[in-house]
Amino acid sequence: MVQIYCVNNGKTLEFPTGCELLDIYPATGVELPYPVISARVNNVAQGLGYKVYNNKSVEFLDVRDPSAMRTYVRSLCFVLYKAVSELFSNAELFIRHPVSNGYYCSVNVGRTITVEDVSAIKNKMKEIIAANIPFKLFENRVDDAIPIFKGNGRNDKVKLLETSGALYTRYHKLGDTVDSYYGNLVPSTGFLYLFDIVKYYDGLLLRIPSHSNPDKLDDIIKQEQMLDVFKEHLQWNHILNLETVGDLNNACQKGYATRLINVAEALQEKKIAQIAEQIYHRADEGRPVKLVLISGPSSSGKTTFSKRLSVQLLTNGILPYPISLDNYFLPREETPKDENGDYDYESIYALDLELFNSQMQAILRGEEVELPYYNFQTGKREYRGQKLQLRDNMVLVMEGNHGLNPELTPQIPDDNKFKIYVSALTTIALDYHNWIPTTDNRLVRRIIRDFNYRGYSAQQTIARWQSVRAGEDKWIFPFQENADVMFNSALLFEFAVFRSHVEPILNMVPQNCREYAEAYRLLKFMRYFYAIRDNEIPHTSLLREFIGGSSFVY
Repeated sequence: MVQIYCVNNGKTLEFPTGCELLDIYPATGVELPYPVISARVNNVAQGLGYKVYNNKSVEFLDVRDPSAMRTYVRSLCFVLYKAVSELFSNAELFIRHPVSNGYYCSVNVGRTITVEDVSAIKNKMKEIIAANIPFKLFENRVDDAIPIFKGNGRNDKVKLLETSGALYTRYHKLGDTVDSYYGNLVPSTGFLYLFDIVKYYDGLLLRIPSHSNPDKLDDIIKQEQMLDVFKEHLQWNHILNLETVGDLNNACQKGYATRLINVAEALQEKKIAQIAEQIYHRADEGRPVKLVLISGPSSSGKTTFSKRLSVQLLTNGILPYPISLDNYFLPREETPKDENGDYDYESIYALDLELFNSQMQAILRGEEVELPYYNFQTGKREYRGQKLQLRDNMVLVMEGNHGLNPELTPQIPDDNKFKIYVSALTTIALDYHNWIPTTDNRLVRRIIRDFNYRGYSAQQTIARWQSVRAGEDKWIFPFQENADVMFNSALLFEFAVFRSHVEPILNMVPQNCREYAEAYRLLKFMRYFYAIRDNEIPHTSLLREFIGGSSFVY
């Protein structure tokens, strides 16, 4: 017998050795509001088919937990792959990236997918789910798994396996369909109680349960600019023949890392230069830009982007003047509080909107204004003699979370504003069915930066991450389509560079804390990348904001 400590209710129970979590759950007496999807065993995410051979601590999870939701979505993607494979001969499914509260997918069947095709795929998925087919897990030597995927024409997975350096790998079977997903799946298709799939531009949108209310699907939101940015970068990936991590690893192992870095950095610089020229030419249209607003989620590289944009503005004869939105915080005692009673500095109402708008209007009228300084130690506003009067060739450059929120600058004419959304929109995938979440990109960046420059451990950064994400969902993401232009700060090679930086930091997270599960997951993920050194990274690169060595002063 083995002892199982159930984290959900604090009870310790005995079960036969080798018992599956799926059999253990009913005996614990735990009743989650939504179907149990997966579990954390000794603070490591596991599927419900996990067999217990020693005493363990187990926490059962439903779809409200981010780890369980990932398990749900992976399993749903496998069902989609099986449905497409059974309906279309020689079809290729590409699960591209999250967009519009779902997952954008494209299907290559030699023609454009029709509404009738989508309906057929949806009905086939329903059949597979209704049949409650088990997901069977296999673990084999990599050398034995490679021929299986070669036989199925899955060269994307073959390349990843050949370059991962792993000895063993795991894959699943759903009936006679074989695929691999780099994480747990639900025990059987019957666990997938809610989904939808709809025609979405030239592809499909796989819809999933809402994180906040898993009884319903998330609403489809309009994100045309976001989709366009993804497609533009996917096209560049295709031109460079670097669509998956296997392609990237191959290129680095063959000694092409320096060329890849130079091309990727040049593409970003070209895009920044184009944005600066757009700002410059707005004057030709009779709409001179006086205020550049830069917004984006945490660790998107906004600060370095604003500095590089300032350089490009100077090359167009425009003098950039940085404005810090943080200096317009209300006195601490006037700051709104969140549901936990803590000061909510993420809220737009933590800013003195009246003062900000009155000063911006005065500046645009050509008046001299003394800018405030917010003292974070005292929580009070100070004036230190920093005065500003806008000249003809001068543009204010302001970086902050709320730049795209209409409530920030309602009294400033739209013709005088240029709004930029910056985010790390990861376009390289592990393989055709396993995308890299943009949130993982940003979390890895933040872990490295917090450790290097803010004195925070990976455990502390991970612990705060869900709160950061909640603030982004409320105050940043709803306004991203308001941007005049979107800038993708992700670089194809950055995970290969980050690997040697983040692994030692993640390895410091102790196993006896909840954050260990996320640290463990990220460590497994980073090992798929062939590590490259950072000595070839330019000192003006966005990555230098996180790993150090930048020529910019922060």
